Amino acid sequence: MFRNLSLLSFLFAILLMKSAQLFAADAVIELDSPGADELVIAFGSCNDQNKAQPLWQQISKQGAAAFIWLGDNVYADTDDMQKMAKIYAQQKQNPEYQRFVQNTAVFGTWDDHDYGVNDGGASFAKKQQSAELLLDFLDVPADNPAHKREGVYQSYLLNTELARIKLILLDTRYFRSELNKQGRTTLKNDQGTVLGQDQWQWLEQELQNNDAELTVLASSIQVLPSEHRFEKWDNFPKERKRLLDLLHRYQKENPKNNLVIISGDRHMAEISQLNYQGLTLTEITSSSLTHGFFLKRPEQNSYRVGKQVYQENYGVLRLHKSAEGLKLRAEIHSQAPASSKTKLDGLAESIAL
Repeated sequence: MFRNLSLLSFLFAILLMKSAQLFAADAVIELDSPGADELVIAFGSCNDQNKAQPLWQQISKQGAAAFIWLGDNVYADTDDMQKMAKIYAQQKQNPEYQRFVQNTAVFGTWDDHDYGVNDGGASFAKKQQSAELLLDFLDVPADNPAHKREGVYQSYLLNTELARIKLILLDTRYFRSELNKQGRTTLKNDQGTVLGQDQWQWLEQELQNNDAELTVLASSIQVLPSEHRFEKWDNFPKERKRLLDLLHRYQKENPKNNLVIISGDRHMAEISQLNYQGLTLTEITSSSLTHGFFLKRPEQNSYRVGKQVYQENYGVLRLHKSAEGLKLRAEIHSQAPASSKTKLDGLAESIAL
């Protein structure tokens, strides 16, 4: 009996490997959802390991089957890899987070503060050691191709009862050219790269070999907004155009595949939409899990739908099966201040996709 079970397990493993190759993903994950008619994927960024983390319990109440880290998962800002390892261990030992990951699949990429240096890019000397620490923090299996590449970009095919979901996690740090800066303001660099040659080729393959019903593209820095003075894809205009052209071509060739961009970094949340050559691109930015940033005046973003959310927050992609077919809604949930009369976890913004 046990010998037969071992054979079945082996055959199942081979099937998963073949599926991963067919869909050009690093791994295939069977994702269970609490309800047969709904699937929730949550995401967030900017999590200070030394601050209170009240949102894990709130995300659990949403019934999230998966959570996606979008960077600044801890605040390390160091080239001392022993120190960084201790900081990751501190986050992993957080009681609220430990309870959360027991029932939730976790995926993720990094941004600058968990990379090792603020606004850091390709010149960071400890980037490969830092990459291994991130993959260990995320419990990425040793046989995952991400361990054999430079950088931390990854892809997953999430098999669920409702739909097949392709998750593409970009690395906007390891290969990124130096920023042009004037004080705290980032300027445009027409010659530099964000992803680097190898990651660009990988991304194109990931999109070409993909017939999932939903594709989630995760970028630590914002893709669509172009008017604020902080770090963003628009600091490298040619790279941003290359990405938008690639996503436009993919959506045009696969009209039944919903595509959504998620991002973090900004210590506020917002939903952006851009009509690009006749097709709509949507980006949901969620930040911060532990410390929002309030501006005296709303920041300019011509692509924003709704308002900016400054309180601590997390994002949600909610898939729902209806009589008309599969429905997708993007949501931003905010943490209301303790002095507020509103409920603890409030739906701040949402949009049907």
